[in-house]
Amino acid sequence: MTRSIRPDAVLVQAVIAGALSFAHLHDLASAAGQSGWKAWAYPVSVDLLLVAAWRRLRTDGPSRLAWCWFLVALVASLGANIATAGFLDLNHPPALLRLGIAGWPALAFLGGTLLAHSPNQSARHQAPVPPAPTVPAPVPDPEPAPVVEPESAPALPVADPEPAPAVPVPAALVEHARKVAADHEGRTGARIDTDTLRARLGVPAPMAEAIAAQLA
Repeated sequence: MTRSIRPDAVLVQAVIAGALSFAHLHDLASAAGQSGWKAWAYPVSVDLLLVAAWRRLRTDGPSRLAWCWFLVALVASLGANIATAGFLDLNHPPALLRLGIAGWPALAFLGGTLLAHSPNQSARHQAPVPPAPTVPAPVPDPEPAPVVEPESAPALPVADPEPAPAVPVPAALVEHARKVAADHEGRTGARIDTDTLRARLGVPAPMAEAIAAQLA
């Protein structure tokens, strides 16, 4: 579906104003001695510097550099429009006008270079440098808690064991035990032990030990 073309009043006004300013700048350059393509290059240079400074203000924000060159281009454009309104004799232009027209290319070149390569413009295209990682400070190891050794309880004195009470042994039993021990040693070749002596005599263990002690 085709869209209908509607003229924009603001756009039409801008085209008309730009054409008139362009023509005034051309006429002023021609009056100052610039002929041929050079006279047409002057209005292009002024308008481009004005647009470049305005673009810089819109993209990077207000700055002294952009405002300075915007005002320079605006004064050049406005001055050309006023000069061609009959305030100057274009057939005999003053020396100051000739000097300004002759020095404009160098001035415009300087302004365009500064707008294109200023520090703000170059910094905007640089990649941000990530901050250096912070190294955490080493945490000191906690000191070990002192080990408290339990106090040892004092050793209690050990009482000497009381000697077992002596078992009374009759003398006749001791003599009989000697005969039993001699008979055992004669048959086996070894001395009789306490258990065998107790079994042969039929006495309790304490008495057998007491008899064996007397036989030794």
